[in-house]
Amino acid sequence: MAAVQPPKIYTVSDLTSEIRVLLEDSFSGVWVEGEVSNFHHHSSGHLYFTLKDQESQIRGVMFRMQNRNLRFKPQDGLAVLVYGVLSVYERRGDYQVVVEYMEPKGLGALQLAFEQLKKKLQAEGLFDEARKRPIPMLPRRIGVITSPTGAAIRDILHVLRRRFAGVDVLIYPVTVQGDGAAPEIVDAVRELNRRGGLDVLIVARGGGSIEDLWAFNEESVARAIAGSKIPVISAVGHEVDYTIADFVADLRAPTPSAAAEMVIAKKDELAQRLDDLQARMTGVVRSRLHALVARIAGLDRHLRLLNPMERIRMQRRHLTELWKDMTAWADRRLMVLTGQLEAAAGKLDSLSPLAILSRGYSICLLLPGREIVKDSAGLAAGDEVEVRLHRGRLHCGVREIEA
Repeated sequence: MAAVQPPKIYTVSDLTSEIRVLLEDSFSGVWVEGEVSNFHHHSSGHLYFTLKDQESQIRGVMFRMQNRNLRFKPQDGLAVLVYGVLSVYERRGDYQVVVEYMEPKGLGALQLAFEQLKKKLQAEGLFDEARKRPIPMLPRRIGVITSPTGAAIRDILHVLRRRFAGVDVLIYPVTVQGDGAAPEIVDAVRELNRRGGLDVLIVARGGGSIEDLWAFNEESVARAIAGSKIPVISAVGHEVDYTIADFVADLRAPTPSAAAEMVIAKKDELAQRLDDLQARMTGVVRSRLHALVARIAGLDRHLRLLNPMERIRMQRRHLTELWKDMTAWADRRLMVLTGQLEAAAGKLDSLSPLAILSRGYSICLLLPGREIVKDSAGLAAGDEVEVRLHRGRLHCGVREIEA
């Protein structure tokens, strides 16, 4: 009777590792199309996202070395076509597509709707800075339109209490996600405008996917915010999230907490600002006084210059300076000319025949014409010559000639 083989027992790590090997061998190069969701560009440079269609979804990652040549920026709602390897992230046991190549495949439905509405409202001028109103520096009453149970309202109230505890806050609760959210937000903006008494409105919610934030991309919400008589701050999602509400609002805050910080200044900041204004005012007054004193001194100097006796004294000083300059120039010029004359005399003396005679040379002249004799061939025995020395002359007869 054959022995029964015991079943092979895997550890979780071993089983996950074998599944990874099987997947990578079986799907070593696959093309997948889908819509990007939950996109995240990590500080390491890697791209993390989810690919989804109407029925399913799969995680995806594109490492920095592969995505550095992308000519577009992936974002939520974008339909893409990717090529890569199916693998398993062993730490969590999740399977994912390790993407090597990605290209856009037309916009996803929500993203396309976003772009179309954005283009339409921009063409109408609803995004123009000229139509937007400044936010009051110290609002007395603030209206907040958001979910009463979300993190956004807690963050806003915490910041407002910390910065300026005495401000009045009116919370108008609405649904901020789902099909019924947009009508509630529109009603809230209109109702608070009808009631009046508010200095600024904050329309807020926390972060989420494009689907979660979609109520703030509805045209009805955008037109309600644009038509508000009360200045509106849009504080929807995280810093990287943008909605149509952000573009039409008078001011966009990157987060709900930032909206609370923007809408009201801290007490110590106000005190510091008053101190700065006082210092600036003091500086301006002091600078103005210095300028006036300098102007008076200048006018005093000008009046003194207009005095005839002062002008005569100035002209006399000027003539004295000119005379000194002219005398100095003449002395320098005379010195230069004297030096040039001495140099020329020395050069002339060095070239003079008399200077040559003083060194023991003599000049022989054929008589009677007194031509200078340069060659003995020009003489004959019996000729008379005159020999000129450094001092005196000799009259001689030629007795013998040597060539």
